[in-house]
Amino acid sequence: MGDTPKMLRAIGTALIVAALFLPSAYAQGMNKGSHAAPTVEDKPRVDEKAYNSALERIPTPKKPYDPWGQVHDTAPAKPPNK
Repeated sequence: MGDTPKMLRAIGTALIVAALFLPSAYAQGMNKGSHAAPTVEDKPRVDEKAYNSALERIPTPKKPYDPWGQVHDTAPAKPPNK
């Protein structure tokens, strides 16, 4: 009779450990798709004429875009006198 509490504790611990790992194992099995690249039939075809006409409709900027325009001065720094 002295071994019954130890056995119940071991069974309880095993059940808790199994319950902790069960959700992650279940979630891994949910993905039914494959990791392979899609076939050529699944990819949409690119219409070269439409692509080139869309590029031609983009207006050319009057001055080049400066992403740091708000941060630094537009005039170049003067070299220090020696």
